[in-house]
Amino acid sequence: MLEPTEATSDHSTRLDAETIRLAPKALLHDHLDGGLRPATILELSQQVGHELPADTVDGLATWFAESADSGSLVRYLETFDHTIAVMQTVEGLQRVARECVEDLSADGVVYAEVRYAPEQHLEQGLSLDEVVEAVEEGLREGEVLAREAGRPIVVDTLVTAMRHAAKSREIAELAVRHRERGVTGFDIAGAEAGFPPTRHLDAFEYLRRENFHFTIHAGEAFGLKSIWEAIQWCGAERLGHGVRLVDDLTLDGVPVTDVGIPYADWTPEQLAAVQLGPLAAYVRDRRIPLEMCPSSNLQTGAAPTIASHPITLLDRLRFRVTLNTDNRLMSGTSMSREMQLLVAEAGWDLHHLRRVTVNAMKSAFLPFDQRLEIIENQIKPFYDD
Repeated sequence: MLEPTEATSDHSTRLDAETIRLAPKALLHDHLDGGLRPATILELSQQVGHELPADTVDGLATWFAESADSGSLVRYLETFDHTIAVMQTVEGLQRVARECVEDLSADGVVYAEVRYAPEQHLEQGLSLDEVVEAVEEGLREGEVLAREAGRPIVVDTLVTAMRHAAKSREIAELAVRHRERGVTGFDIAGAEAGFPPTRHLDAFEYLRRENFHFTIHAGEAFGLKSIWEAIQWCGAERLGHGVRLVDDLTLDGVPVTDVGIPYADWTPEQLAAVQLGPLAAYVRDRRIPLEMCPSSNLQTGAAPTIASHPITLLDRLRFRVTLNTDNRLMSGTSMSREMQLLVAEAGWDLHHLRRVTVNAMKSAFLPFDQRLEIIENQIKPFYDD
């Protein structure tokens, strides 16, 4: 879709919170262990004997928000110690997965891919397969409850391997083993620096032989080399975050990151004058999807403000941008909130929200006919009305 004309530019003024909440949404990058309800963490921690940094729901929610809002990816990741600790039993995993689906559907999400690392949920004796089976059972329960509430949603999973570990081939085989039970893709996650995706080439080569989908966290805390390796060496179909791709863009010979003007304020003339480096051009030409997560990136220091987040510049330059939550608990966010922030601080309107939603469905690891059905029957009727 083309940029809105002046005649339609006032459309954003009608985007109140309720309209945005009701808008159908597609979510590709959401971590299961980053989206728990504080009340659930508190209750499950008492059952398993895990000590928390706060003993009330409000106190716990505040602790997570303040700890995550540090500007450090390392400290941001430390908050997961407490969520993962209460996801070590079949009952805990099922409940967290079920509530995840309920929360997403209440926020207007009609399709989601939720990711998690099974290797992090073995402390109480569960096997990798039992972890996956428990999560899938919870997701299916959540889908039933959402449908009964009049908010149908489809939720698939991405099984994740940790970058610093040596289990990626084993986890890749686990994902393929459960491909008929709701696992639709594979991912690697964790700190980028010092743990390049090429450490896991064996896993990616196996996945390609099995015709299995995968995405790679790249270009968040590390630069263009991480993105290049993920695509050219590993064959990633999508990029988790990819915000550092703007390091390969210039304006009049100046890196766009040094221009000093929020991307939301760039003129059409400036946008037309942007020069793409070879990697950025390749990503755009090949329509490689970018799983962008604005609020999370602000917390980890990957972007300074919503108005200056690369998602706006890359969207205007017609990269295949998608909008995501990353970790709803740590960022205190939802898909509706991410949309509201872009509308309020980066000048987005309904045309932009429609585009990233359709982009996400086009890029989903769901079979083509099911993607098309959701686009035609759930997304377009709302945005094109």
